[in-house]
Amino acid sequence: MLATLAVVAVVTGVRVGVSQLGGGECDGQVRLSVAAAPQIAAAVQQSAAEWVGGSATVGGACVAVDVRAVDPADVAAVLSAEQKVSLAGAGAPRAGVTAPDVWVPDARTWLQRLRSAAPEFAFTEEGSLALSPVVMAMPEPVAKELGWPRRKLSYADLIAQITTSTNFRAGTVDPARDAAALSGLLALGATAATLDQRRPGTTNGLLRTLATDTSVLRDDLMAQLPQDKDDNSLAAGLGLAAMSESDVVTYNATRPPVGLAALYLEPAAVPLNYPFAVMPDLGQAQAEAAHQLYAALSAGAGFRGRLAQAGIRAPDGTAPAGFTAPAGAPKRFGPAQAAGSGEAAAATADGATIDRALAGWSAVVAPARILAIVDASASMRTPVPTARNATRMQLTLAAARGGLGLFSDDWQVGLWLFAGSGSDHRELVPIGPLTDKRDDVAGALGGIQPAGGDAGLYRTILDGYREVQDGWQAGRVNSVLLMTDGVGAGRQSGDIKLEELLAKLGAAKSADKPVQVIIVGVGDAVDRTPLERITRETGGGVFIAEDPAQIGAVFLEALSLRTTTPR
Repeated sequence: MLATLAVVAVVTGVRVGVSQLGGGECDGQVRLSVAAAPQIAAAVQQSAAEWVGGSATVGGACVAVDVRAVDPADVAAVLSAEQKVSLAGAGAPRAGVTAPDVWVPDARTWLQRLRSAAPEFAFTEEGSLALSPVVMAMPEPVAKELGWPRRKLSYADLIAQITTSTNFRAGTVDPARDAAALSGLLALGATAATLDQRRPGTTNGLLRTLATDTSVLRDDLMAQLPQDKDDNSLAAGLGLAAMSESDVVTYNATRPPVGLAALYLEPAAVPLNYPFAVMPDLGQAQAEAAHQLYAALSAGAGFRGRLAQAGIRAPDGTAPAGFTAPAGAPKRFGPAQAAGSGEAAAATADGATIDRALAGWSAVVAPARILAIVDASASMRTPVPTARNATRMQLTLAAARGGLGLFSDDWQVGLWLFAGSGSDHRELVPIGPLTDKRDDVAGALGGIQPAGGDAGLYRTILDGYREVQDGWQAGRVNSVLLMTDGVGAGRQSGDIKLEELLAKLGAAKSADKPVQVIIVGVGDAVDRTPLERITRETGGGVFIAEDPAQIGAVFLEALSLRTTTPR
């Protein structure tokens, strides 16, 4: 029969391509949907059209490919919702965005985040289609003031400029929604963590400064770049941001009044590597079509030429013919360029590292009204051998103090204590702005000691939920953060039963005044099941550090879950 071979490109829901028709005898049709990052979507669509037009078949069936340009954050939102997991920053699925058969995000970090959140999500990575280094971009006059290009700048140089200069603006796109911004955050954050040993507070200063100039969209960030070379324009405009090399190439190609310098620092930041990921549960014919499409794109000289037009390198880091590199760019970007660079860098940014970085970021940028409740029952005295026999309580309080250091003064924080003796809970610090209460909270944390008996966990959760809801404030993430080892939950005399708690939480919750309950479990005695029933009712999540020595990382991961109302 006569088959119609079609490739359709859709960008943000608007058709920009037309069907390509080919002739040939086929037995049926195999359809393949591809969601590609906008920077690479046109190259994928055009090259896929050539492949299909060359009579691509699978088992005698013709192939139809539908290529859509979709923001990776929107695809991640759909996939995480399907897997029933939360992905920081992804938000709720956007109307009209559906799960593809093949996903080509701009960076492998999206896949790592999904794999970390949903380990059973068994997608297949065929390999990388392209590569764009992540650089530190600066207006050329600003870079020259710092010694570029004759001087080799370092991350430490930039961090000093970001955290100490009064006439220098550094900004970022939200790293939870932008892979280049995340890569920059990881690179700067690693150096800042080292500097913390000599200059405590460096990391906090870096995050807070970047947070003051955060953009939701990359186009918004680019619009802040200076539009004139006079001193006032340079001082008022954006002076530094992590960008992909292709962003710099594309921007400079417009011949702006002030061009961008691309700083290739060492060790190199994790690059954008445009992985070709095949989703699970495809039929055999679809999976084979996806495999053939990847092979066609990887082998096609035309595809690499189209990458060059978009300012993107080949997957091995070389510059295709027609590629216009920024000043000072390496001819080939790869593992040999610098220690920890190129594809090697991607392996070091594992899911846990990414989660910790985004958790620290979330703790700084998301305005919050939070009631922290600490379990002071007798079992919190239990020593932890992996932490030099520090007690569960000592490790929990250390994590809380570390989190407090990240919170900006516009956070509103309160602190409760609960245990088996006396009343169900005791207020140590009422909820209020840290501008006035930071010392109070720090002092109260320093004075907490485990009491006797088991904790009245369920009644305390209900009381805390009502307390936060009664003072609910719009524009903030209103939440209860509970830290407990879970021992004796629901068994204390006078505590309410789980079913009663769930019923009362269900009756109390309001779509207009959402309150999340976030539970950080300490130790291997925590029963996750009833706690997850609670957070399913209220929103939030359960995070358990089975080895209490790891509670610091788990505490930050829990904070990253806090979200505002769906967009």
